[in-house]
Amino acid sequence: MKTTNSTRILHRQIRNELPVAVTGDGSYLIDSEGKRYLDASGGAAVSCLGHSHPRVISAIKDQVEQLAFAHSAFFTSRPAEALADFLVERAPEGIQHVYFLSGGSEAVESALKIARQYFIEKGEPQRHRFIARRQSYHGNTLGALSVGGNMWRRKQFEPLLIDSQHVSPCYPYRDQRPGESSEDYGLRVANELESQIQAEGAETVIAFVAETIVGASSGVLLPVPGYWSRIREICDQYGILLILDEVMCGMGRTGSLFACDQENVRPDIVAVAKGLAAGYQPIGAMLCSNTIYEAIKNGSGFFQHGHTYMGHSTACAAALAVQTVIEEDDLLENVNARGSELASALHRQFDDHSFIGDIRGRGLFWGIELVADKDSKAPLDSDLKIHEIIKSQAMSVGLMCYPGGGTIDGIRGNHILLAPPFIIGSEHIAEIVDKLSLAIDTALKIAKLQ
Repeated sequence: MKTTNSTRILHRQIRNELPVAVTGDGSYLIDSEGKRYLDASGGAAVSCLGHSHPRVISAIKDQVEQLAFAHSAFFTSRPAEALADFLVERAPEGIQHVYFLSGGSEAVESALKIARQYFIEKGEPQRHRFIARRQSYHGNTLGALSVGGNMWRRKQFEPLLIDSQHVSPCYPYRDQRPGESSEDYGLRVANELESQIQAEGAETVIAFVAETIVGASSGVLLPVPGYWSRIREICDQYGILLILDEVMCGMGRTGSLFACDQENVRPDIVAVAKGLAAGYQPIGAMLCSNTIYEAIKNGSGFFQHGHTYMGHSTACAAALAVQTVIEEDDLLENVNARGSELASALHRQFDDHSFIGDIRGRGLFWGIELVADKDSKAPLDSDLKIHEIIKSQAMSVGLMCYPGGGTIDGIRGNHILLAPPFIIGSEHIAEIVDKLSLAIDTALKIAKLQ
């Protein structure tokens, strides 16, 4: 059963035919024809606990039987309070409060708004600018898209976006100079933030917004040592907030609950979503420091923002169940162990591949950048859309991977992102790499590159 000719859904890609997903089995999704797909990307780095986990399903059923939803303007709920306690107890230093939403874009939008209101409450209404990074992605609402640096996603909506400035990403594969140490490169790139703050006027800047580890736009860009500590110093020096977007890289994806824990950086605000409830229910969260909370509490006493389904009881119950399973089953240990195996397998398979330029990642979050020439790092012709062909070929052999184009600047470059479930075993590593290798080589033949 395919959807294109009969569907009344406005799908993302209107001309594409889609298989119909009917059930899940651990690390696999199964379509209406019985075909099994190893979910090596967690959809879009969402399904970190795999599919059809019995304890999560039971928690959702139990909650619906008691209370599915009560609007947050009238009530709080036990699942929301319990989930907030769970997250704050494990959050980075200083983070004391949580605001629950329905996804990552809403979480980032809320982060921008509370950052602005914080400075209004402090009597600094002249602060109205955000600085972010090129080749970043923070969501598709207009505010989140405004701070995002994904040029392709922004282009047609630019007249509608708020004015935000963008500095360089931390992208050592492309931008580290010959003979430049990782530490010197990190400082050079981080210091662009200081230059931009000075250019804008420090008194007008609200926050620096960035993914702790870049996800979809450039395929898992890891910060070099010293980068985040310098960023934190600059934010403190000029009195601006640090907003970390961990919608994709957070909630255990890189081997710790919050990715920033591994960078020893303290955010003022952090956004999470995808892995929070692993796709079992739609939920995101914006977490903020006690300093921000107290400024609003002791000022207007009202955060001027809101969405209908924020703090949704069933979604919070699902998220708490997911996070409890991850913790009780020591799945972050599995993330690190299987992540090391995946890294080794990817390097064995692709280090000598003529069209693979870089393999990078941490935990179960990995990116593979494709190139036309390994020595020059020249990208493939963007018109080939090789990433889309790889995705199609991977699906044909029963593998889900997350493709990306415009890796370098929104136009040039291609990558494949892998974000398999935390429950995978060693046998899944071999299946991922074997099927991905077949899909890449078949795609290159289709594109007449091999």
